[in-house]
Amino acid sequence: MGKSMILTYVLWLVGGIFGLHHFYLGRDLQGFLWWCTLGGYMGFGWLRDVFLIPNYVADANEEPKYVKKLVENVRAHEKPPFSTTRFVGMTIIGYVWSAIMSMAIPNDHVWGYSWHWLQILIPLACALGVWSVGNIGHEEGSIWWPLAAAYLTFPLYLYESTDTMFTIMVVASAFAFDIKAKKWRKKAKKKKSLKMRVLIISACALLYISLWCSYLYFNANLIDEDGEEIPLHEAIHHFIRSPWWTDLKQSLYDTWVFAQRNGWIETWRQVLEMSDLNGEQNAYKVLDLSTRANQTEINSRCRMLAVKRHPDRVKDPK
Repeated sequence: MGKSMILTYVLWLVGGIFGLHHFYLGRDLQGFLWWCTLGGYMGFGWLRDVFLIPNYVADANEEPKYVKKLVENVRAHEKPPFSTTRFVGMTIIGYVWSAIMSMAIPNDHVWGYSWHWLQILIPLACALGVWSVGNIGHEEGSIWWPLAAAYLTFPLYLYESTDTMFTIMVVASAFAFDIKAKKWRKKAKKKKSLKMRVLIISACALLYISLWCSYLYFNANLIDEDGEEIPLHEAIHHFIRSPWWTDLKQSLYDTWVFAQRNGWIETWRQVLEMSDLNGEQNAYKVLDLSTRANQTEINSRCRMLAVKRHPDRVKDPK
């Protein structure tokens, strides 16, 4: 069944920043890149897709006019021409993924071991980012050239850990792919079942999220009211042991037990009653009366407070 142009634009609008329209069109690799960079590096790729969606849909539907143009382009160029957009994309994704890999490595010892040796995976993350962008659409290439370039230039970063050396590694990897590995994709990708697609995308997403979680837990810091940095994992441990969290956890447990005994409808009714949405319970509290007080008692208390709080009876503190 052909892909709908209208539905593609709708998906672009409601979830395009997470690559939803690309997943719909079967462009899973590009969809994943959009998901992990919030629309192709903070929405720039998402905005650019406004003009490219007609081509994406034509490609997905294998429209004769689009296929004819593609064949002519392949015949005219032995290898794909240099694309500034694709090269910049390879550089950005390679830099982002390798930076996240670097940040995810614990700075301090964990369980008594140093994990700095995991830095050896930084060039791999760089090459994977470059390779992923390079294999979008009708272009493809081996990962070995960008991987070799990344590992050959990585010692420069180890020698002098600066952004410049890090960038040199990424750019070298991107150039290696563009010059040596890039070629036309002459065979269509083998279509995978929906189950397999979801499994692969979920595994990649889980790996990406785990890197961010490692960074946040082991290396991220919070700043307290005195301006001092507190490791996030210490702050989490302190929060779990705090009286506020202990009371909240006990309240949630009591609510669960009550719901199991009395049902969720009754629990919801009790929650609404305790929430005092109409302010009745707060009014009784202000009047210092019980909720069983009758109208006569309420009127009497109101008159007494009116006399007690009358402006004429309030003395000027000066």
